Amino acid sequence: MKLHTAARGAVAALLIATCQLAQAHAYPTHQAPGAGSTVPASQKDVAIDFDDGLEPAFSSITVTDAQGGAVTRGKAVIDPSNSKHMSVALNPLTPGVYTVSWVAVATDGHRTQGHYTFTVK
Repeated sequence: MKLHTAARGAVAALLIATCQLAQAHAYPTHQAPGAGSTVPASQKDVAIDFDDGLEPAFSSITVTDAQGGAVTRGKAVIDPSNSKHMSVALNPLTPGVYTVSWVAVATDGHRTQGHYTFTVK
């Protein structure tokens, strides 16, 4: 009987550990423009697709020029028909390197963040 109780305890501990690992974090699956890419000055926005749905109130994209000045026009938006897609409009760009910084809060509340650069020719 004690062995049966011990086995149940072990199974319960394993299930709890597995459930904690299964909690989602949203990570990018596609970025446009992509990391390290070179784009024309006519680039109008930055869009990132994630592997999990996003919480609009807490997720964001910012884009800055080489001097740290913001070049976004308005706030990032989550596509109402696809909660895994976030984008932000850009002001006109000039040649140089731009940094994209993103914060993604998954619908379960887990937060991830990252950044990358692209170049305007």
